[in-house]
Amino acid sequence: MMDVGVYRLPMAGPDDVSELAKLIDNGTIRAEEVCAIIAQTEGDGYARGYAAMNFELMLSERLGMSREEVSARIPMLMIGLTGGLMSPHYTVFTRREVDAKPTGEKRLALGIKITRVLKPEEYGTAVQARLVAEAVREAMKEAGIERVEDVCCVEVKCPNLTAARLEDARSRGKKCCRTNFAEAGSKSKGASALGVALGLGEVQDADVTDEAVCSNWALYSNVASTSAGNEQVACKVIVMGNSVNSVSKFKIGNGVMQDTLDIEGAREAFRKAGLRCEHDLPEEERQRIATMFINAGADAMGSIRGRRTTMKSDYLVGYQGIFAKAVINAIVGSLVGDTMILASAGYEHQGPLGANLVACIARAE
Repeated sequence: MMDVGVYRLPMAGPDDVSELAKLIDNGTIRAEEVCAIIAQTEGDGYARGYAAMNFELMLSERLGMSREEVSARIPMLMIGLTGGLMSPHYTVFTRREVDAKPTGEKRLALGIKITRVLKPEEYGTAVQARLVAEAVREAMKEAGIERVEDVCCVEVKCPNLTAARLEDARSRGKKCCRTNFAEAGSKSKGASALGVALGLGEVQDADVTDEAVCSNWALYSNVASTSAGNEQVACKVIVMGNSVNSVSKFKIGNGVMQDTLDIEGAREAFRKAGLRCEHDLPEEERQRIATMFINAGADAMGSIRGRRTTMKSDYLVGYQGIFAKAVINAIVGSLVGDTMILASAGYEHQGPLGANLVACIARAE
């Protein structure tokens, strides 16, 4: 049987991995059981890479292996740009096999797969989507999740285009999906999300084409959260759900906020995680929350419920993703009494346009 542990830890800066080091050194966490890290770091892609480097250095010492071996073994999804009240932090997942009898209850299960290295010309294409789809299916099997309905969150960190990668493709006579790096990153996120949808049967194989990526918004996944980074060369996929093959102390639930004011969508995630939530979330239920993930899609729209916003038109339009994350962090944070919530911005096939996808992991009673 699988046993999954969840540890949400604060960061004093992109280089601060001291809380995890402390838990390893005092025996709370066994370094060899760390299987994934998802972090909300401040700063840009360089800060994300700096954070990952510090995790790799610390874990390489505890595990007695090289940084490269740690990187290949433990996917580290670094989500940068923490605006507003967002608090930098990271969630550490541990996983081990234990000798226990099935209880019949579904508990948190986790599967991890990393695709092969993608070529720059494959970013944002149906090829990328199908690679992610296969990784999702394999991760589900690894996690022992038998029904797609029991998958509550799929986090994907995918590669972004860089000048060097664009030149590499051109040198081989290949054409990339975009030459603008921001647009290429959006396409990469979109292809990854469509890959999740394909892997879970939310869309049909025939629908996933190069032309559909970031174009056909009728296609989307209700559980995908994807982020692109220059530091990535493959797609790192983490599938989270509930399974009778797990004896974890935790359970995960998910919900879809159809827009940023749809509080009921967040409450749905709480209830599915086993929390008692009629209207407000009682303090004793708040204390059971282990961690939360939100995909913020508000930057997809220039209005909400018929009211015009300036998220896509104001002077700071280049920071619309940060605004989207900061707003949803504050709204959901007011429900749970905490701003240490991971929020990733991106609307590319990640839920209906303008939606926010919420996942909550809570301690089971």
